[in-house]
Amino acid sequence: PPAPRPPPEPRDKPSQSYIALISTAILSSPEKKLLLSDIYQWIMDNYPYFKNKEKSWRNSVRHNLSLNECFVKAGRSDNGKGHFWAIHPANLEDFAKGDYHCRRARR
Repeated sequence: PPAPRPPPEPRDKPSQSYIALISTAILSSPEKKLLLSDIYQWIMDNYPYFKNKEKSWRNSVRHNLSLNECFVKAGRSDNGKGHFWAIHPANLEDFAKGDYHCRRARR
């Protein structure tokens, strides 16, 4: 049988999709919504791989937030700079169980 794979190094690229990373960040917040900057910070805090990388990964986060219907804007921040992002209610239960397949949600 093949030898077991060693656990990933903290500096290895995570195997999760950006949808999974963003969703896990949002679900980890008490209000179940985060500002874009807080999503970036959560990803860097939990996946050191992203700390020293070029900032291009942030484009992927923004792209996923804006193009996937499973993410919705949830109001403006208190200081008026930026929106909170949340998981669409139609996807919330699945995402909480670790199923990150975006399903078409009615807006």
